[in-house]
Amino acid sequence: MLRAAVVLIIAANLLFFAWARGWLAPVVAPPHAGEREPERLAAQVRPELVRVLPPEAAATARVVCLEAGPFADADVGIAEAAMLGAGVPATAWRRDTTAPPPAWLVYMGPFADAAALRAKQEEVRRLRLEPEELAPPGDLAPGLVLSRHTTKDAAEAALAQLTQRGVRTARVATLPAPPPTHWLRVARADVRLQERLLSLRPPALALPFAACEARP
Repeated sequence: MLRAAVVLIIAANLLFFAWARGWLAPVVAPPHAGEREPERLAAQVRPELVRVLPPEAAATARVVCLEAGPFADADVGIAEAAMLGAGVPATAWRRDTTAPPPAWLVYMGPFADAAALRAKQEEVRRLRLEPEELAPPGDLAPGLVLSRHTTKDAAEAALAQLTQRGVRTARVATLPAPPPTHWLRVARADVRLQERLLSLRPPALALPFAACEARP
């Protein structure tokens, strides 16, 4: 009886050893069978290109484009000073300036007073036109704008059409261009630079940084 028990124990140990080594697969799945997936390794595409980066290199690898604006002439210098004060290098950003062109108007005026403007407005409306009132300040105010154009030629062509419809006292005039606006753009901000830029909020920076947008 004792001899049979010893034989059974030895046999059980041998079976366990064979199972643990995977010798009984695929009849009996080895231990941790679900934790090994060699087929995933075989499916890798160019694994030699995968690199493990240290934390310092990983921080510089995640770069984004951030920008703040639009700023007026009086505010852009203050914004740049705030960036320098936050430790943002002057070489990290660029200033993008947009200078809108002047507008060409088909225009009536300026009128001596509000009564004269209203009388002309009613006269134009009888021609089935809806003029835009040009309010002060400015040398052209108070006046009426019949249409706006980006070029002088387009404005003169529109004036010729309106003349044919009965408009008699209109002329082409130039509306001064609005003041330029400025954007501060950081094209490649790593993680550390992102933290500095996004921490700049009012009142330190009048307009906070956000993801860059496509602008004309």
